[in-house]
Amino acid sequence: MKNVIIGIHGLKNKPPKELLEKWWKISILDGLNNIGHHDADFQFELVYWADLEYPKSRDPEILDPKDPLFIEHPYITIRKAESPEKEPKIKRKILDTFEEGLDKIILHEKRIGGIEKIVDSTIRRMFQDLDVYYYGFCKIDKEQIAQQAFRNRLIKVLQKHKQKRIMIIGHSMGSIIAYDTLIHEVPELKIDTFITIGSPLGFPLIIKKILTEQNIKIHSNAKPPTPENLTSGWYNFSDLDDKITLNYDLADDYLPNRQNIKPVDVVINNTYEYNGQKNPHKVYGYLQNEEVANVISGFLSKRTSFLARFFAGFFARFLERFRS
Repeated sequence: MKNVIIGIHGLKNKPPKELLEKWWKISILDGLNNIGHHDADFQFELVYWADLEYPKSRDPEILDPKDPLFIEHPYITIRKAESPEKEPKIKRKILDTFEEGLDKIILHEKRIGGIEKIVDSTIRRMFQDLDVYYYGFCKIDKEQIAQQAFRNRLIKVLQKHKQKRIMIIGHSMGSIIAYDTLIHEVPELKIDTFITIGSPLGFPLIIKKILTEQNIKIHSNAKPPTPENLTSGWYNFSDLDDKITLNYDLADDYLPNRQNIKPVDVVINNTYEYNGQKNPHKVYGYLQNEEVANVISGFLSKRTSFLARFFAGFFARFLERFRS
């Protein structure tokens, strides 16, 4: 069975699809090279939705930083990542306390004053693409509901590769689109591995929207499920300085599926830096990280022949009959 890696990008306008797809794949190869997995041969396809929101993509030919189409943080080969602090206790404690407070406010059965409305409106102002995804229509094709249009882009690519072993990498808002698509749109399509990087899926307001769409009663202990079509694993990578991952741990927010798969959280050090400016949310830094590369390498190393799968299934059925 052939392997395919499918990426889906995050918030804001992007370079043209062909260039962004190239930069994602090169970053994955950089990460694999960092762990000694050289000459990796794999198929990669990027799910691109920025053109549904922005009339013109960011242009690598534009050199004026004031131009809205200037690419502020392009692909570069980053310095080899050092391990994060062994015990970043203070930083973790601050983030954990912040998360706990927001959980009590937003996931409470009853609305608490106007605090939730303030948080919601703040998020909508800061992240316009997320606002459009939950509440609006595509800016380019105003007849398309944005949420379904974004998901349709991923559905099309998944259906195209449904006979292959699939890994999905969702960055930032792309992780939300990927999660929702797996739950609501293609529950029958098997996904080997799900990687989320720089993901806001743990943010209480996002969890509340997920619970609401799945008709799960809102309360402080409510948790969405891990998609049932994940067969091998869900790995969530965060940098503690990444502002999008205020809740860096998803394991305590999502229930396991029937295969006992749920998020495995890994805190990493995203060392992306361009012209002296650090960006711990940047996708290229995540993809080149050794911890992320190890998961990708493990996925690419899976080689199961048809006969091996046949006899494995036969043996499992034999054992099941023997036990009964």
